[in-house]
Parts: sequence; structure tokens; C-alpha cells
Amino acid sequence: MGTTTRKPTHPGAIIRQDYMEPLSLTVTGLAAHLGVSRKHLSQILHERASVTSGLALRLARAFDTTADLWLNLQRKRDLWEAERDTPGLENVEPLPGLQGMGRDAR
Repeated sequence: MGTTTRKPTHPGAIIRQDYMEPLSLTVTGLAAHLGVSRKHLSQILHERASVTSGLALRLARAFDTTADLWLNLQRKRDLWEAERDTPGLENVEPLPGLQGMGRDAR
């Protein structure tokens, strides 16, 4: 499947390292600014929860980025984990008759 051997960085680590630390933000302060609970933000920061579409929109506005940035970081992490943790994935083969359709056609 994928070729990434290094575990992709969780969005929570990016929030901590690239935004909270340089801006001296606290979990409580950032949670209040984003309009989310401190507990929920803490779970994201400790990599125990995923960034949702709604949170991605809030992060994008707060940090002047895009929601796609946060969702893509999360998607890469989720796919990396799924490629390693999905039982029987290696046994799933392409359906007969798909030859010539190409990946772009699906």
C-alpha cells in the first residue's frame, strides 16, 4: 500500500510545537480561543484524539492556515496506522475486470 515508513506527525504535535510553544499559549487559553473544551484539546495535543472537520476549521481560522492542512495531517496519520493495524488487509486483491480502468477512473 503506502510507502511511508516513518509514522506521520500527529496534528496535536504540530499545534504544540509550532504554535503553542512559540506563542506561549496554554491549553486552557487556546481551548477558550477555539471554543472547544480543555479536555478535548488536551486529548488532541496528547495524540489520543483525531482532528475533526469542525476543529480543523477552528484551527485554520486561529492559526491563519487552511482546514485542509489539519485534515491532511490527520488523514496521513490515520492511513499510516490503518495500513499497519487492519487485519487481513494484505489478503484483499483488486476485483477482476478492473485492469485498464486506472486509478483516476475510480
